[in-house]
Amino acid sequence: MKDIVKRIKRIKMLLLDVDGVMTDGGVILGPGDLELKRFGAQDGVGIALAKVAGLRVGIITGRNTDAVKRRARELKMDVVQQGIFYKEEGYEKILEKYGLKDEEVAYMGDDLLDIPVLRRVGFAVAVANGVEEVKKVSHYVTKRKGGEGAVREVVDLLLDGMGKKEAVLASVLKRPKGKRRR
Repeated sequence: MKDIVKRIKRIKMLLLDVDGVMTDGGVILGPGDLELKRFGAQDGVGIALAKVAGLRVGIITGRNTDAVKRRARELKMDVVQQGIFYKEEGYEKILEKYGLKDEEVAYMGDDLLDIPVLRRVGFAVAVANGVEEVKKVSHYVTKRKGGEGAVREVVDLLLDGMGKKEAVLASVLKRPKGKRRR
């Protein structure tokens, strides 16, 4: 755990795969180009908490869907790279854009295409339902599955390791002046 906390203290950005990490990995295809995804609400709150803590948050995903664009917009994510089969290419662009080093990035993945990025980042995370090859190259494996709170689990871990969790929660739970409870 000591090594994990040391890694976490350097993190400035959290990058996420979508299918299998932010969702359970299922893809529902409807008529035409309709594609539906189920995102976990607790993960959304986790992303909001990460933003309050000053972390940048982004997505690198192989698929390209309106559902991901919408979810990223709702969560005010900093960067969304869709349709990126070779995720390391997208990752390189993000590092350059934000002036980051590998050790300043955490990445969550679940499948083989995530491995090149996971091998480079400062804090590599596999979700509980990830494939064994991903778990082997990761620094941490979540207890929760993708789409079922794994992102929130990692955000809580990051905030704890950075010593920011109490301040972030206090900030979020503070009621604005003049607002009454009904």
